[in-house]
Amino acid sequence: MPDGQSSRHQAASVCPLDCPDTCSLTVTVEDDRVVEVRGSDANPITEGVVCNKVARYYPAFVHGETRLRHPLRLVGPKGPGARFERIGWDEALDLVHAGLSRVIEQHGPEAVSPLAYAGPHGMLAMGSMDMRFFHQMGATRIERGPMCGGVKSEAHMTLFGGMPGTPPEQAADAELIVVWGNNVTVSNLHFTRAINRAKAKGARVVVIDPKRIKVAEQADMHLALKPGSDVVLAFALAAELERLGGIDEAFCARWTVGWREFLDAARPWTVERAAEICGILPDTLRTLARWYHDAAPALLAVGNGLERNQNGGNGIRALLSLPCLAGKWGVRGGGAISKVGAAVPKTLDKLQRPDLAPEGTRSVNMLDVPGLIDGTVAGAPVRGLFIYNHNPVAMFPDQQAMLRALSHPELFTVGCEVQMTDSMAYCDVILPACSHFEHDDLFPAYGTTYVQRAEAAIPPVGEALPNTEIFRRLAARFGYDAPCFRATDSELMDEALDLDSPKLAGRRPSAFPVDGAVNMTADGSAEIVPFATVFPSTPSGKAELSSDSAGTRRGFTLPAFRPFTSAYPLGLLTPSSDKRTNSLFGNDPASDPTPELEIHPEDAARRRISIGDRVRVFNELGETILIARVTDRIRPGLVSSDKGAWLRTAGGGLTVNALMPNHRADLCEGACFNDARCEVEPVSS
Repeated sequence: MPDGQSSRHQAASVCPLDCPDTCSLTVTVEDDRVVEVRGSDANPITEGVVCNKVARYYPAFVHGETRLRHPLRLVGPKGPGARFERIGWDEALDLVHAGLSRVIEQHGPEAVSPLAYAGPHGMLAMGSMDMRFFHQMGATRIERGPMCGGVKSEAHMTLFGGMPGTPPEQAADAELIVVWGNNVTVSNLHFTRAINRAKAKGARVVVIDPKRIKVAEQADMHLALKPGSDVVLAFALAAELERLGGIDEAFCARWTVGWREFLDAARPWTVERAAEICGILPDTLRTLARWYHDAAPALLAVGNGLERNQNGGNGIRALLSLPCLAGKWGVRGGGAISKVGAAVPKTLDKLQRPDLAPEGTRSVNMLDVPGLIDGTVAGAPVRGLFIYNHNPVAMFPDQQAMLRALSHPELFTVGCEVQMTDSMAYCDVILPACSHFEHDDLFPAYGTTYVQRAEAAIPPVGEALPNTEIFRRLAARFGYDAPCFRATDSELMDEALDLDSPKLAGRRPSAFPVDGAVNMTADGSAEIVPFATVFPSTPSGKAELSSDSAGTRRGFTLPAFRPFTSAYPLGLLTPSSDKRTNSLFGNDPASDPTPELEIHPEDAARRRISIGDRVRVFNELGETILIARVTDRIRPGLVSSDKGAWLRTAGGGLTVNALMPNHRADLCEGACFNDARCEVEPVSS
């Protein structure tokens, strides 16, 4: 190439973010830099369209000023404003080895804990060589599900086992779509296309969400129910369906366990009683029950929003029971969109090698890690922490507890990241990781049936390395010399999925085309239609509306409602942002302004709050300063501020996560972000 002439070309890629769509991408590359990101047609779900977040913010995420390019060592105190000096990879690996070895010698291997969630959703970057490394070490094993998604997943599996739910594109054939706790335009964009196709054929759309989200503006009905009351609404709908003669007893007898017991639990929830608890009108509930009874196919589109409270798991169990009671399964476009990614035949034990861990190695809820550091949770203390694929300062509940833990004087912390996040400021050593544009990976969607492979679109930025290579080098430095620690990325891909599954049709994942998406059908050819081509894998082989396993593990054989009380008058929601995916892209200037707090006009007037006022939002855990946005999009008694903000945006030094409680949900011991309660007052000038 002649001097001064740029090299501009396009490359295929896949979006790795925490979103059910897993879009295919076309990346424009110029002089080894990502300059443009657009959707492509490789994945049929994407259809050439990608969300604004990915299109606008990814180039700066990869190449911007906050990108980590070299290994770093802490110089001075930890925390905001921490100073680091550049070091080489050999020195960085030596420091990690020395620090973690010291912890192991003094406290044992379980005093080391990874702290990772789902920054990238590629199977290699998210959990492969890293898991092998920590298993071999004997480090504490972390249960990631309680942070997000685990409650919904456990609820689904309690009813159906590993059976995937209805693929989202089938919604186009539904006569009724109930969007329940799913902000599709922000967190599930491409489902809007299926909704619009169904509406064009005359379908009704119902949105159940405490906020009047964008999709609700074009819906036939919006139920702005109170957070945590979903189980009550589902019970009342079941009881009203019975009154309407809408229970499909033949389906229930053939395909369910415990349907009579479920109805016994539902009948006390009359329409009037449930409407009062949920904060909706009785006639609205009756109308929804009648629409659901009459529609065929009828489809529930279940999001993660309703899992984020102490009744989240039972709410999801109860609503997933409705298509069983009404016999809505077994047809294309019917049933429920839930855990669709279960269609992918993953072989995680082969990929992650839990057999390497010593027998009896403890496994802990990741939400307990701060308490294991500072001693507020019983158990051997954590003194070595490895943060990667996660920004816990921005995402954990009870933010002050996390900050205290990361500041513990005896804690040695390693960070492995693409960006200099708030969490990295508390690390002793930082290892620069590649973005997904800089390495190969395998991407199974969790919200569709498609799997995609991507190759690197650009070389690594600076001295960054893929997660797999970082942990290969760490394994070598720690003397872990088994062949599994030398597996190539291609070999890891082939160990990630079941090569004998007919869904793969003899294809190796490492050879999947990068310009297409592989559909994980029911048996290698038939379309997935729950209760027609795929079936429950529970112990009974049926949908277990009454679950002995849930009773034994969690104390809830049947779903149940637990009222939540607080001395603070306002419920606080923290939904997804249209500028960030969780906290990712929080580095971008678009996220610089102080976040807004949505508040209903009645609540604002009562507190003498006007649009644009700086307001103090507080409870017993902490406080933050936000900007008031007075709107009737939020129901009275609730306020809302988007999750994932970084500390630089926070008035008073803390974000809204400082107000999030750390008690646990009914299933999976999941986080209860939407159980936050608060008070709001104007900040005096």
